Amino acid sequence: MNLLLIAASELEAEQVILRGRRLKHIREVHRANLGDRLRIGVIDGAMGEAELISVDADHATLKVSLNQAPPPPLPLTLLLALPRPKMLRRILQSISALGVKELILFNSYRVEKSFWQSAWLEQSRIREQLILGLEQSRDTRLPVVQLEKRFKPFVEDRLPAMTQNKRCLLAHPISSHTVPHQLDEESLLVIGPEGGFIPYEIEKLQQAGFESFHIGPRIQRVETAIPLIIGKLFDDF
Repeated sequence: MNLLLIAASELEAEQVILRGRRLKHIREVHRANLGDRLRIGVIDGAMGEAELISVDADHATLKVSLNQAPPPPLPLTLLLALPRPKMLRRILQSISALGVKELILFNSYRVEKSFWQSAWLEQSRIREQLILGLEQSRDTRLPVVQLEKRFKPFVEDRLPAMTQNKRCLLAHPISSHTVPHQLDEESLLVIGPEGGFIPYEIEKLQQAGFESFHIGPRIQRVETAIPLIIGKLFDDF
């Protein structure tokens, strides 16, 4: 945890009281003493420092000073075919840490129906993983996550409006084009499921304006491909 994240509602008179996981981190990882200053941020707000003014086995009280903006978000919306639940947890943390601020999880032919019944799609669990990513990367802007359970209505009805004035990219291992670099424009990135998209889905996405690219001769797991692709696309960001 490189940043203590708090909700705005927890802050009162420039002080905050922390318990549970955050208290344990202060005591056991930071091993903070009275007067020590720790990095802190308000979810969807500013960042700064907090002075530890009291601590015991039950809670810690910190005096908060917020005077920094969070790092700029990536100009990217990630459209991801719903991965396996175990993988989804790691992906949520990863995209949050990377600065992606909008994630759309959608259905495709090779997404197992059971994935949509996973408890990891509950909003509280999604939020928990996103916060872990923010704490890791010292960011406060919480990503927005949307679920689209039907491929065709999503691609035909909603996606066209989303693509307006954006660079639209489709990761596809048999594309003849290599991944672009140094993007600084608003972009949409589509990454498929394990086993890839079926030809019908590729065709529908290309009709919606997505240009395909590959990242080399090796096929990567989705959780590996996401940071690899984002790192190449925004290597100057």
